[in-house]
Amino acid sequence: MAVTKGRPLAACREAHALGLAVGENRVQEALSKLEALPAAEWHLVGHLQRNKVSRAAGRFALIQSLDSLELAEAIARRDPEQQVLLEVNVARESQKQGCDPAEAVGLATTLAGLLPLRGLMCVGPLNADPQPAFEELRRLRDLAEQRLGAPLPVLSMGMSDDFEAALAAGSSMLRLGRFLFGTG
Repeated sequence: MAVTKGRPLAACREAHALGLAVGENRVQEALSKLEALPAAEWHLVGHLQRNKVSRAAGRFALIQSLDSLELAEAIARRDPEQQVLLEVNVARESQKQGCDPAEAVGLATTLAGLLPLRGLMCVGPLNADPQPAFEELRRLRDLAEQRLGAPLPVLSMGMSDDFEAALAAGSSMLRLGRFLFGTG
């Protein structure tokens, strides 16, 4: 998927023309782009605050940053068909969003009863080898699948700086911005 945070609409159009899903970090930035390019598959990849749920639920093909039961309940009240990923803080970094890895399998099981849960998402560690974190997310996804007795096909991990490690760990969705568009 092409992450177009801070990029002009032209970058979104280019990504869509190539058949890529388009990801945005912020609801407010996404909405104007989404209106201008409704045919694209839009994903919300940044943290979703509860006060923005009414503007986000039902507008994105996938909200990748669900990290709590309270947020899931708020989304389900607005659109019970909204597809989501559970974000897990496998990097264990305080500045990152996501549920605690120890709670991930239980939370995934609960969330699957509220919303269409498609899989798990994480952001790799900032200054460490991302491989162990990505492998942990894959194991957590596998455990959640066993508990649910249903597949969770999306494993969204890996960005421009660590996508090779994510692919090696089994990522099914990369979130690429700088890699596709450069730094400018």
